[in-house]
Amino acid sequence: MVRSRFDNIPLEWIRAFEAAARCGSFTAAADETGVTQSAVSQRIDKLEKHLGTQLFLRQARNIALTVEGEAWLPHVRSAFDSLRESSEGLFGGARKRLTISASSTVIDRWIVPRLVQLTSGIDTQFSLQTMVLATDAAQEDDLVRIRYGAGNWPQAYKMALFEERIAPVASPALLKSIMPWTELPRIALSGPRPGWTDWSARFGVPTTPLPSLRFDTLVSALAAARAGHGVLLASLPLCRDELTSGTLEQVTTETLPHHETYWLLASRDAVTRRQWSQLEAVLRDRPA
Repeated sequence: MVRSRFDNIPLEWIRAFEAAARCGSFTAAADETGVTQSAVSQRIDKLEKHLGTQLFLRQARNIALTVEGEAWLPHVRSAFDSLRESSEGLFGGARKRLTISASSTVIDRWIVPRLVQLTSGIDTQFSLQTMVLATDAAQEDDLVRIRYGAGNWPQAYKMALFEERIAPVASPALLKSIMPWTELPRIALSGPRPGWTDWSARFGVPTTPLPSLRFDTLVSALAAARAGHGVLLASLPLCRDELTSGTLEQVTTETLPHHETYWLLASRDAVTRRQWSQLEAVLRDRPA
């Protein structure tokens, strides 16, 4: 039987091509595949020579697929998807335990209210782990992570939980004061979200004194706001229950949009395709 030069293409070459095409750079592909950027570049060079065609256009700061690369990529992805799905079906029993690592605020405000839907119809044991590591620590593991940022991470699976919107909220009792809300005490919250300084720059400087209370978790800050200790600049999606029940009120119709939000992140080693579909369906925001 006549053998073709396409019979013995090393899988690692094709894997490098697929990762680089998806990630948009050799560096990001190297991070995902666990090799150096140089190794990814060399594998793709060898693949191009083996195929006799150029797959990428190398530019100063990025890469772009050639016409041939764009034409081949869907077939490569389909082959990898088929291999992955068959492997998960035959050998995926070890991944029946799924660990989600997130801040205590996200676990309490976003995941726990959705546990019934999350665990319904899927043979998976869920473990919720409060995130205590630095945000860039332990990248190469089998955890599903929820992190706050702009979404520029190399994980194969990623999804924004919601569109971040920030606004001041306070208890109805506090708002009964004869003072305008801008003169009421303020509660400060540490963390990556915009704070009162950002709010003031966008909408004007409040006349209220500097915050005398500061918290490092939204859960604690919301409890203080519900108790009437001050006005809190809060993430509206994460305090939706209080706003719906009336235990907190949004004190102005103005909201501060933000380009960062919480992202659900997972590698292909962390979840099966079915598990990811379940996570995506349940944890993605569905505003009323």
